[in-house]
Amino acid sequence: MADDTKAKLIIDYLKLHNLVTVNELVSVTGLSAATIRRELVRLDNEGVVYRVHGGVTLNRFVPAQPTTSEKQGQHAVEKTAIAAAAAAMIHANDAVVLDAGTTTYKIAQNLINTPVRVITPDLRIGLLLADYQQIEVSVTGGSIDWSSQSCIGPHAVSMLSQIHPTYTFLSCNAFNVATGITAPTYEKAYIKQTLLKQSSKRILVADSSKYGLTQLFEVGELKELDTIITDKHLDPAAATEIRRLGVELILC
Repeated sequence: MADDTKAKLIIDYLKLHNLVTVNELVSVTGLSAATIRRELVRLDNEGVVYRVHGGVTLNRFVPAQPTTSEKQGQHAVEKTAIAAAAAAMIHANDAVVLDAGTTTYKIAQNLINTPVRVITPDLRIGLLLADYQQIEVSVTGGSIDWSSQSCIGPHAVSMLSQIHPTYTFLSCNAFNVATGITAPTYEKAYIKQTLLKQSSKRILVADSSKYGLTQLFEVGELKELDTIITDKHLDPAAATEIRRLGVELILC
């Protein structure tokens, strides 16, 4: 069998699964374990796949971020469940940071009857919660990113670096064991890096379609998180890899 045919068998399977083992690839392709390993080394060297402990994942590089409007209707059921699980952690009088994003916006929607303090770079979250007197909401300020309607830049970073909330909820468009959390621009990555340094409980909220993806700028490793909340469609092998890092994983 030609090398390109072998590679196609492997890549086609990886497109449907976030993280797979050599034994899985042997089973579905009919190739020997030695052949699979040789192909994975070649594909890794070409930048097509990432080999990680326990398996391999496709290098799904995402060059840009969709706008908030484009993301609103995507994976709505999963985001609603993730947001409900996140909001259930929050109690009266907690101080909470909500990163910019459609999932964190849904968390905010769950908080409208809870007396809490919310700090956010997301203008949409700020405007939503400003209507409720029992919620003290602060928007970080800074330059506005057009794609997410959120604050970026040194002013936003300065404010976020000086607070010590109870919970910090991060969002992202790309995360995996190999490359951690990544972002499409340096400015957005810097905001998220600041959030990862918080002394609070750090929780990533992201639906499983974002697992296995990579964007240009590194935010941090998954092991820097305390908890990841995602949906039940996350590949079981990926769930195992995440738990091996010592990160609490909640599947909704």
